[in-house]
Amino acid sequence: MFIQFGAGPFVISEHIELAEGEHRGAKTQFVHSSAYGQWGSVMVELVKQEDSSIQTPFREMFAAHEEGLHHTAIIVEDFRQAVEHFKSIGMTLTTRCITAHGGVEFGFIDATRTLGHMIEIYESSPKLTAFYDLIKTLAKNWDRQQLFVEP
Repeated sequence: MFIQFGAGPFVISEHIELAEGEHRGAKTQFVHSSAYGQWGSVMVELVKQEDSSIQTPFREMFAAHEEGLHHTAIIVEDFRQAVEHFKSIGMTLTTRCITAHGGVEFGFIDATRTLGHMIEIYESSPKLTAFYDLIKTLAKNWDRQQLFVEP
């Protein structure tokens, strides 16, 4: 990503587990790893699903050997209100989760027919915005010597 687009540096979070997860009405417990970096004003998340056999919003769009733009993300003040808004314009919540570490609620809205990707929604929290700020700060101070850094 850095050589082609100038994105970075990336912070890796491995084996992210869920306290709760539901995908298309069925309970799910998908574990994934992510690398978070910055590309200008845009945060970039590279996702790897650990168990490819589990139905998730990632596998819904891409097989284990495929890659591509899966989602854009937004931070909202009220998760349920945002879900209702998207539902009112024909976009449904496919996945709802709560992270095991930090208890952050997030979900995926199916916008594939209109936008070609999902929309990830997070309810705003100080911990979440602090993480986004950390990634921005790392990018601002990045010397471009290492693509992966410790926070």
